[in-house]
Amino acid sequence: MRDELKARYGDERLPRYTSYPSSPHFSGAIDSTTYAAWLRALPADATASLYLHVPFCRSMCWYCGCHTHITQHDAPIDDYLATLRHEIELVARQIGDRPPVRHIHFGGGTPTIMAAEAFRDLVAFLRERFPLTPDAEIAVEIDPRTLAPAMMQALGAAGVTRASLGVQSFDPVVQEAIRRRQDYALTEAAVRGLRAAGIRGINLDLIYGLPHQSVVSCIETVRRCLALRPNRLAVFGYAHVPSFKKHQRRIDEAALPDGAARREQADAIAETLMRAGYRRIGLDHYARPDDPMAVAHGKGELRRNFQGYTTDTSDALIGFGASAIGRLPQGYVQNEPVLRAYVERVGRGELATLKGYALTPDDRLRAALIERIMCDFAVDVGAISRAHGHDPDALLASLPRLRLLEDHGLVRLEGSRVSIPKEARSFVRNVAALFDTHLGTSAAMHSRAA
Repeated sequence: MRDELKARYGDERLPRYTSYPSSPHFSGAIDSTTYAAWLRALPADATASLYLHVPFCRSMCWYCGCHTHITQHDAPIDDYLATLRHEIELVARQIGDRPPVRHIHFGGGTPTIMAAEAFRDLVAFLRERFPLTPDAEIAVEIDPRTLAPAMMQALGAAGVTRASLGVQSFDPVVQEAIRRRQDYALTEAAVRGLRAAGIRGINLDLIYGLPHQSVVSCIETVRRCLALRPNRLAVFGYAHVPSFKKHQRRIDEAALPDGAARREQADAIAETLMRAGYRRIGLDHYARPDDPMAVAHGKGELRRNFQGYTTDTSDALIGFGASAIGRLPQGYVQNEPVLRAYVERVGRGELATLKGYALTPDDRLRAALIERIMCDFAVDVGAISRAHGHDPDALLASLPRLRLLEDHGLVRLEGSRVSIPKEARSFVRNVAALFDTHLGTSAAMHSRAA
């Protein structure tokens, strides 16, 4: 691709397509009454996954885009966990035959900020309310800077199978610029301790596009990560939205790399990881060839949800905690994001649902098309359209930008099959946006495409 085209498409602001439609299109028309009805209507043969949001950290990283609160005290965390258990009970009561659970994901914030005993008790509480399959994956996001040995043992004892550790960058200049000081020795000790506790799946999270970051520092960070032998790596581009996340205003914008430099960093990371034997998985993940994610990708069975790429094929994703998003067969729901309001609603014995979205037949068609593009870099528009009772020729004819993207080298069109050439895969979100009829109908600020 020509440099001017990379700049043109890379600077487009687009959803990450962890759902379709994306969350800015959720509305208050879907409320707790709707959610309760959807839960009661879960099919008897459904399977489920659970997401638990723990919105607390000990310090604020200036790049952060998460819903989180800073606290140096344990009391707010303990109070929140009591509310979380209450919400789990309220949701479980709405479901008749509770579906078997294949995946549990703890996100944040920093889930491991809670006491070790509290984590063990919470997982035991979940096991009492929902039947877990014998091979269920339990995954936890971790900040190595606050991970105590007692928590490592608790994670292993609770049956955690996968740990995702935030690294971002090992460059001390970058760390200082984002206020996240985390040396290699600390991260290495965390990985070693987690493996000793019996946790076999180790993921590392990296970010490019940070202040003062360079291709050289990105490659050096990857080199040090490879020495830790992670099963997977997630590599995200920094989204600078200071109008939305006020703490990002502390970042020196003059030190941020421009679009071309960001793309060079992303390409250098990808090349280094693939040369080391990792498989590229969709937009931003890399996995060892024997990892379940790489296996699912090879079979065309990879999925995408609010946690990103996943092997989770469950019929329902049930979210717990402030701001948590869930997906049921009928559509999406999101909890109240304001912590005090969330606690008050659950305290009154109400489901915490604030808004959501009921899927239409057209949404389901387009969600299927977008998911395959995001996961496989290719989609058979004909097969998916016919499966949804839609005319593929009419659909393709309704995509005015398709020929333009084809002329610019972002896609290849062979019959009704749309694919993305290797050299254009960083622009997969631009291609996914072809099928998005909601794009531009909200005031949401999305991140750069590349």
